[in-house]
Formats: sequence, structure tokens, C-alpha cells
Amino acid sequence: MQLTLIQNQPRLGAVESNLEAARSIIEHIDFDLLLLPELFATGYFFSDETQARQLSEPVPSGPTTQFLIDQAKAKGAYICGGLAERDGAQLYNTAILVGPEGLMGRYRKLHLFYEEKHWFAPGDRPPKVYQLGNARVGMMICFDWRYPEVARILTLQGAQIILHPANLVQPYCQDAMVTRCLENGVFAATANRIGTDMRADSTSLAFTGRSQVVNPWGEILDRAPDAEPAIVTVDIDPARADEKYVTEHNHLMHDRRPEHYGLICGTK
Repeated sequence: MQLTLIQNQPRLGAVESNLEAARSIIEHIDFDLLLLPELFATGYFFSDETQARQLSEPVPSGPTTQFLIDQAKAKGAYICGGLAERDGAQLYNTAILVGPEGLMGRYRKLHLFYEEKHWFAPGDRPPKVYQLGNARVGMMICFDWRYPEVARILTLQGAQIILHPANLVQPYCQDAMVTRCLENGVFAATANRIGTDMRADSTSLAFTGRSQVVNPWGEILDRAPDAEPAIVTVDIDPARADEKYVTEHNHLMHDRRPEHYGLICGTK
């Protein structure tokens, strides 16, 4: 499978030009599975709930979903990317997965970061795994990296590849994804953005780049620079993620002792 990540620099609020910039890249690259960053069409650092609501859209009828569906159909491939989803009165930070036949699924970010909590509702459904030809993929978004339960739940459902659209701002997030891969024996693809979102009041948030693909043994197969646009392309065999033996006596999943993990399922 040819797995490709786009690391870009969207302009806050400029949906039309951000989609056009993505189109100009997608039209000239080949891939089986493409990953774009979190909120790649809107930018991230909204000023307030009003701006977030103005830039949100329904799924699947909104412009970003339709754009990705059109690109997937044209390429005969699969695409995952992040958007601000509007569902009735609620707004969600959502990743969608599309293919040649249209929308395949969505994931609403469970763990909201910083001021996201002022406008987005936390995800209201568990992570799910999707079959893409011979590959099984799941989605998580940005700050979900802090919570190992997300990657583990996807692994227990059979995920071979974890798609991780992100707008990372803390410097150690990419390295933490290496640990998520080692813990679960999966591939992880993190598509991050670069640049800075600047609000009208001059407050800003800067992003760390370094989009990457990590294999089930914690090896970074490719990583983008921290401050430049980039396209990362890696050929992977998803079936390698089914090899869970660490030694001939140790299997990552079979050696789990869930009967002693009850506290993890608590609510405090």
C-alpha cells in the first residue's frame, strides 16, 4: 500500500483557497491512502464559537467532505482528513474517511485540547475500524495521542494502520506516537501542519510539522521537516501489523491481563 501524507499550512478561515491548495497537490501525486491534517480546510485557532460555527459544515453534504469524495473518486483511492463538523446544534472536531464510493466513516475527537473545549463537543462514539481493501484502518485526532486507550481500542478491533490527522503544538507528540506503535504493534501515520494561526487580537498558535509514518516496531519510516510543506510517501505492507510476537514467548495482545485492568475503565 502506498501511504501518503500532506503537511501544509492552511490559512485561518480561508476555506476556498485551502481546498484549492490541497487540490493542486492531490492532482499531481499518486497514492492508495492519503492523509491530510486536522482541520486542513479551515485552520485551527478559532477566535470564538461564532467563527467555529461559521466555518463548520454538515457531513457528508458540506464542501470539505464533497471535495474529498470527489478527489477519492478521481484517484480511485482512499482519503482521510479533518474538518469542523456541524450536527444540529453541536460542533465536533471530526476526521472523515472517504473512498471511490463516497463517505466510509467518521471519527469525532474524544479528547479536546486547550480552547477547543469552548466550541467543540467531545466525541460521542467510540473509535471504529474500517476495511480498505486488504488493510484495516482506524482514526484518532491530534491530542488523542495523550490517551493510550484510543490506539489500544483500535488495535483490539484489528486495526493495522492508525490514521492521525493533527495540528500538533507540543514538541514531543511525534515521539509519543512511536510509543503508541510499540505498545500496539501497528503502523501510525501522523499528518501535521506547519506555520502559525494568528487571530485578529494578535494571539497566535504555532505548529510543529514533522509529519511521519512509524512502523509496528517503532521505526520512523519517514518524517517531514518541522517548518516546511512536505509530502511524505511510504510503501507499507499492512499485514506486518498482524505480527504481534515480540519474542517467541511474548505476544502483545495475548499476554494482556485485562482482568487486572479494571481501574482503567473507571470514570475518575
